[in-house]
Amino acid sequence: MADQGSPQVTRGLLRWRLYLAVASLAVLVAAGGDAGARSGARSIESIETRSAGEPLMAIVSLRNQRITVYDAKGWILRAPISSGTKGRETPAGIFSVIQKVEEHYSNLYDDAFMPHMQRITWSGIALHGGVLPGRPASHGCIRLPFDFAERLFDATEMGMRVIVAPSDVAPVEFAHPVPFQAKPGAGAMAAARTAEAQEAARKAAEARLAAGTALREATQARAPVRAAENLKRRAEAQLAAAETKLGSDISAEAKEQAEDAKAQAIAKIAELQLQWDVANVVLQLRLDAVTSAREAADAAEVARAAAAEAVREIARELQPVSVLISRKNQRLYVRQAFKPILESPVTIADPDRPIGTHVFTAIERTADDAKVRWSVVSLEGGRSSNASVEPRDRARGSSGRDVEPVPTDPDGVKAALGRVAIPQDVLDRIGNITPRSSLIVTDEALSSETGKGTEFVVVLSGEPQGGIKRRRRSPGADFRYSRPRSQPFWHSPFGSPFTW
Repeated sequence: MADQGSPQVTRGLLRWRLYLAVASLAVLVAAGGDAGARSGARSIESIETRSAGEPLMAIVSLRNQRITVYDAKGWILRAPISSGTKGRETPAGIFSVIQKVEEHYSNLYDDAFMPHMQRITWSGIALHGGVLPGRPASHGCIRLPFDFAERLFDATEMGMRVIVAPSDVAPVEFAHPVPFQAKPGAGAMAAARTAEAQEAARKAAEARLAAGTALREATQARAPVRAAENLKRRAEAQLAAAETKLGSDISAEAKEQAEDAKAQAIAKIAELQLQWDVANVVLQLRLDAVTSAREAADAAEVARAAAAEAVREIARELQPVSVLISRKNQRLYVRQAFKPILESPVTIADPDRPIGTHVFTAIERTADDAKVRWSVVSLEGGRSSNASVEPRDRARGSSGRDVEPVPTDPDGVKAALGRVAIPQDVLDRIGNITPRSSLIVTDEALSSETGKGTEFVVVLSGEPQGGIKRRRRSPGADFRYSRPRSQPFWHSPFGSPFTW
């Protein structure tokens, strides 16, 4: 062990003092260095008179540094955010939740703690709880107040639409006919198929029970057969002994006894033969019943499997369908359950003129089972790629979070939708439209982020994209950005969990 004056001890003491200084600074910053971080939690708003319904949609305003969550009836939750800084801007565009991890740590940024993480790109952009200094401060993610992040995490499902808009916009109900509608009777058909599957499962269970009962009865029927066989062999042995005795030189009295024994053995053998024959008949009936019961159970299982597959198939058909129409590519794309199912050319009138970016969402079925209500939200973009998003409260000296979102203009949306011509055979192939289905009409091409395990991802080309351009996309299932919640926090205890 080195003495106290050794160079090793001196360096150790200096390192320890440095660690203590860094830790103290982190505590000061977390405790009081940013009033905005503390005030963010107090700025959370919610509609307490009703609970959130379906479908949920989150709209993030980069300029207002605010997130608003909408359901079919309007906004339901609202809170401040902190998005990406200049050079690492949170990209504006259309995303969806593609992964949820309750306790998450970044392997990109000093093992930073990101509770209630909801990923929207495989390259690492996500919603998560974090410190809010009242301005853009992240490396591209969208930080939320911690309690709001937890509340949102509990309310959302995979696939929830997340729109990151340059300015704050709000969806409006869209009465103009959208070219996609629900198939009539789809809900009733699903209910009927479910009832059939339940009945088939009940019959299969009964058939398995009957087969088991038949097998037990057959097993029990073997006992009388074996008993008669054993007794018959014993009587045959007695007969053989009596015949052997009669063939030997014995007294008259012994011969008489042997004759009686032989007669009794013959009678016993005849009686046991009859018992054996009857027991064998019963056993064969039981074995035939086992065969019949097993065949019935097999048939019932086939019927159950077919009915279950029919339910799964109709469940797949009832999953939300996402359609994207790109003016840039002049193509229509369809995805369902995070998988591509259709791609086709499409005609857009005046193809060189911008059409904008519009997101239509099927919010609920109408009284007519064949129709659904739609909402629409339009995104505004077009700044140069080296521009930065300046929060309204800093640019104008007032709180942009107090400004109400701008409703989408239905007339502009109608004009854009009217320029799109979709072949009828493509419309017929798109499938059933259910609540949470969507249509995106955009000037943009599909982002390279669209792929395995994602919904459509559209990034506005005229907006800063530093937070996504600096990241490398990884496949969904193998993405190493996630660490299981059971793994302990292993980084240096002197590193703040909120450090970027």
